[in-house]
Amino acid sequence: MRGIPALPFSVFITAKGAGTIVPKFFQVVDKIKPVYDWTYKIVLFICKILLIVDILITAMAVAGRYIPFIPDPAWSEQIVLTCMVYLAVLSATLAIRDNAHIRMTALDRWIPKNVLKVLDIVADVAVLALGIIMLKYGMDVCNSPMAKFGKYESIPTLSRVWMYVPIPLAGGSMIIFELEQIYQHIKAFFIKDEKEAEA
Repeated sequence: MRGIPALPFSVFITAKGAGTIVPKFFQVVDKIKPVYDWTYKIVLFICKILLIVDILITAMAVAGRYIPFIPDPAWSEQIVLTCMVYLAVLSATLAIRDNAHIRMTALDRWIPKNVLKVLDIVADVAVLALGIIMLKYGMDVCNSPMAKFGKYESIPTLSRVWMYVPIPLAGGSMIIFELEQIYQHIKAFFIKDEKEAEA
């Protein structure tokens, strides 16, 4: 059409069979998805290992109180609690990607879909901000003298810094998976999912 300057490059392409116009930007960024998939699998594997370690140490500690030949080490309780903290924060970040956290959805049916998408992004930004705060101040705590020079009471050779590492670890994991969620919710404004397409 006359009066409309030609773009120096193609900005949009048509998705086959979808009947929608898909920005090339989304196709490029979607190539990063396998990295997130592998990150998710690695974190999930670590959570499984932590759970197994928790169960084994707890079983040994409980059995050691009643069976003489099974040891009941003094460090069992603190190690179990430390593993549980790591397990809690890492599994919580996995729930971010799965959208498995508890949420109020009773009013969603009466709220316009675009408003819901905006509210999702607002919630994601709030969680992202929390992740940044946890990462920043968690690193400060890990670098503090209390963490560097403190020791476990039951394991004098083990630094207490491992008790505080879950704070920045959780913050970093939240940032990683929240960025993906924000991207997915922004993408939803331009590309309809299967349910919206059928509607």
